[in-house]
Amino acid sequence: MRQREGLIARVKQIRVAGAASDLRLSGEPQAPATVADLELRIAHLEEQLRGLQDSVHRESVRYDGRITDLEARMDPAALAVALSKDARERGL
Repeated sequence: MRQREGLIARVKQIRVAGAASDLRLSGEPQAPATVADLELRIAHLEEQLRGLQDSVHRESVRYDGRITDLEARMDPAALAVALSKDARERGL
């Protein structure tokens, strides 16, 4: 959960930085955007989106693995073995 919050914070930081640069440029007269300029901007945004998707996918795979591991450890038979082992180690 902590890593998810970190990812959200990074996305917000990128958005704030982009908004700040837009505010600095807004005081200057802007020439109309050409198709080439728009294509470059779209390519940049697509690259950022792919990076975000990759990051989300990696986190999803990692969480799926953790959940699978927890489910295996909570299986009644595995839990009984773990409790029995713990009781033997403690001398109960």
